[in-house]
Amino acid sequence: MNVTKIKNSRGEDTIQINYKGFLGSAPGGKSKGTYEAKDFNFDIDKEINALNELGEVLESLGIDSFEDFKKLQEYTSKFGATAKIALEFAILNYKNGYKFLDGRKLPRPLGNIIGGGLHKENSNLEFQEFLVIPYKSKTFADAVATNLKFYKFIQEKLQKLDKEFKDQKTDEGAWSPKLNNEEVLNLLSKYSSKFKVRLGIDIAASSFFKNNLYVYKDKQLTKDEQIDYVNSLIKKYDLYYVEDPLHQDDFLGFSYINKKALVVGDDLIATNIERLKRALHLNAINGLIVKPNQIGSLYKVKEIVDYAKENKLVPIISHRSGETMDSTISHLSVGLEIPIIKTGIFGKEREAKLNELINIEKEIK
Repeated sequence: MNVTKIKNSRGEDTIQINYKGFLGSAPGGKSKGTYEAKDFNFDIDKEINALNELGEVLESLGIDSFEDFKKLQEYTSKFGATAKIALEFAILNYKNGYKFLDGRKLPRPLGNIIGGGLHKENSNLEFQEFLVIPYKSKTFADAVATNLKFYKFIQEKLQKLDKEFKDQKTDEGAWSPKLNNEEVLNLLSKYSSKFKVRLGIDIAASSFFKNNLYVYKDKQLTKDEQIDYVNSLIKKYDLYYVEDPLHQDDFLGFSYINKKALVVGDDLIATNIERLKRALHLNAINGLIVKPNQIGSLYKVKEIVDYAKENKLVPIISHRSGETMDSTISHLSVGLEIPIIKTGIFGKEREAKLNELINIEKEIK
């Protein structure tokens, strides 16, 4: 086993592991919830050295079923989530990815068209992502093509609509115009039916929640006003998907968001099953984001996905803003039969995951 340091798509240090000839690397998030596992418990170089020292022990562990990933926790508990996930991704790739699991269903791709918030410095947009998901595509490959066509179409419209727009992009490859939130929603909703896509937003409300108010450039909203505002957007734009509409501790507030949309917890849940149980008890959400490096354990990822599906909640596996060429989340989406994958539209790190799923689709057929 060989452990090295590489850069993610934001130019930050992360860990890559070569396990018996198979690579695994961990992404990094920019918009992070308070309840996420730490990326590193020590300096990255110390973690790399300690992992290299453990190499022989880890290579000799018998990982014969997915449940055996639980064994690793005894040896990796001192490490941060980056090291743990890089290692477990590498092992899963060595074990033939999705084939090491029982599932064989392809997800649908949720793509980031326009973005702002913490994913772009000095953005005009408080909302972090404006998303689309195809509803008529017969194959995963068709769905990817639909998202890309809409992405390029919107680029042309932005060039005419926003005189300052020079094809600027966010960390995740989404367009970054000088429009406000509702101008973006108006633009996307005008053409969404033409492309047979439905709209979603990642509000990432914790990022602009200050002194108990949701602070926009043109207004400040109380909790109740924010709930009313989000519900009005769901109704006006027939939103399919709304992620983190309120701050990361407002379980009760989430319960008042209209479940006509898929109301999704990311920072609220942080891929933590105890937080999910609390949300379920309050009917706070009907969907959740699953990010392996939020929890630092593939065993726990499977546990939370299974629990969500048993309770009729929709899990969505997600990339991070600082991505690598690793495509393990594509394999997890198929092997765990996670119905939606959120992994952007543009950029080599995002496309690697989409292309891996297109290849898997060909294998399964």
